[in-house]
Amino acid sequence: MAIGGDSAGGAQRPLLVLGKIAEILNAFTLRQPSMTLREIQQATGLPQSTVQRLVTNLVAHGFLDRAEDRFRLGVQMAYWGAAAGKDLDVLGVVNPVLKDLRDATGETACFFRVEGEHRVCVAVAETHHALRRAMSVGDIAPITVGSSGRVLLAWNPGLAERVLGAELPRLTESTVTDRDELHRLIRQTAAEGYAITVGERVDGASGLAAPVFDSAADLLGAVMVHGPTLRMPYEKCVEWVDVLVEHAERITRALGGRYPS
Repeated sequence: MAIGGDSAGGAQRPLLVLGKIAEILNAFTLRQPSMTLREIQQATGLPQSTVQRLVTNLVAHGFLDRAEDRFRLGVQMAYWGAAAGKDLDVLGVVNPVLKDLRDATGETACFFRVEGEHRVCVAVAETHHALRRAMSVGDIAPITVGSSGRVLLAWNPGLAERVLGAELPRLTESTVTDRDELHRLIRQTAAEGYAITVGERVDGASGLAAPVFDSAADLLGAVMVHGPTLRMPYEKCVEWVDVLVEHAERITRALGGRYPS
């Protein structure tokens, strides 16, 4: 009995430590990629001494990097992420998350990627509402219009420079066609980590989008929630920002991605 008890305890102790390590690593998000020891302790609820001991060991083994009093996920994690993401079916990761996002908001969830100087929809989880704004896999739209386009431009400065140098198409009265204003909005998107647009691509339609990154911290695509403005006024879109960003982060994490420094 004594031997069995010791064996069980010995098996549990490493698992408890791994659980605490996972809590620390999971505390880092795309919206908060670096933290102090105090912020890590507040985010995890672990004792301060435990956080200090585990963070010190995580830095020593490359799980975390340190810059003065702040910590972030280590470059070694990106190396492992790249190996994990090799040959990974991206849409196999994206589609279940889109369905969860659709169920959380009740509206259509999509994933867009850059195609030349356009954006193309590569995955969709359609709303169950009868009243909807149609969106299908393969749909293409100007990258300068709408929330997903703004996200795709915010982390692709070369593409943004090219498209802003050409004539900007007007699809509705609300489409932004002033270059200086669009440039300001792109910078705002990069600073805030998401974009919201109302009626820019289609009258009476709203969208909010957030970025997904790969293991090299390059932009992979944009996750968007899309629907009628009747159900998605600007205020409702703002309420859903955290939900949207959390789901975008899920895809980034599952693909071994990381947020740009």
